[in-house]
Amino acid sequence: MRVKAMPVLVLAVAVGAGALGMPAVAPGAGADPDGPCACGGLERLEKSPRHQEWVEVKHGQRTVHTFVVYPEVKDKATAVIVIHENKGLTDWVRGVADQFAEAGYIALAPDLLSGLGPNGGKTSDFASPDKATQALYKLDPAQITADLNAVADYALKLPAGNGKITVAGFCWGGGQCFRFATQRQDLKAAFVFYGSFAETREALAKIACPVYGFYGENDARINATVPKSAATMKELGKVYEPVTYSGAGHGFMRLGEDPKGSAANRKARADSWERLRTILKGI
Repeated sequence: MRVKAMPVLVLAVAVGAGALGMPAVAPGAGADPDGPCACGGLERLEKSPRHQEWVEVKHGQRTVHTFVVYPEVKDKATAVIVIHENKGLTDWVRGVADQFAEAGYIALAPDLLSGLGPNGGKTSDFASPDKATQALYKLDPAQITADLNAVADYALKLPAGNGKITVAGFCWGGGQCFRFATQRQDLKAAFVFYGSFAETREALAKIACPVYGFYGENDARINATVPKSAATMKELGKVYEPVTYSGAGHGFMRLGEDPKGSAANRKARADSWERLRTILKGI
């Protein structure tokens, strides 16, 4: 379900789709309730038949540890750069990369905390998720952009790639995904999952690709940022298509994998995957 950019951008004003004039996706509509295999990150990775590998993407003085998963397809594939949540590159995010590969796309999930963990380590080297989060919020935006650009350049050189790159981000990564779209002109699409950033009109004017938003109805903190962003995007003639999922909360893509979780989160996840696959097929 798509909604053209209106006087709202990233989400609803602390409420739901109705407040935005955007249709909410009903909990019973759309894809299969379970979506792509809803097993958790590590379990999914251990069971996956797809080729997975860690690569070191180097630029300047930095080395970005990046998890890559290849689809089992006969033709060259579009690449999806997967930007992690504020806990760093967790098993769940790596599992999401595998889900993109399952759908037929090369997925590259960079660890943006590379070199910042204890003894120069990465996300998995932090003593706790909280420690990783604390470090993440100290990252220099310029470094994040440089890391993502290096990974995008790496993706373009992959023999199995078709030369097309997209980006998807979740929570903190959703905001970084939106911001990266203002920095990289050759992106084919940006998929923003319940994230925002401190955008300016000047920054949004640089966006060259369609931006697709995925938001939970019960996520006032993020939803409150949508109206201004959407209005600006519309004024600039940019493509921004947000969808709000009825009854879902923040982080529904992760929470929706829990078979015992709320029906709204599970449906939001399943319908989001259906929407993602439809959009990606058209790229």
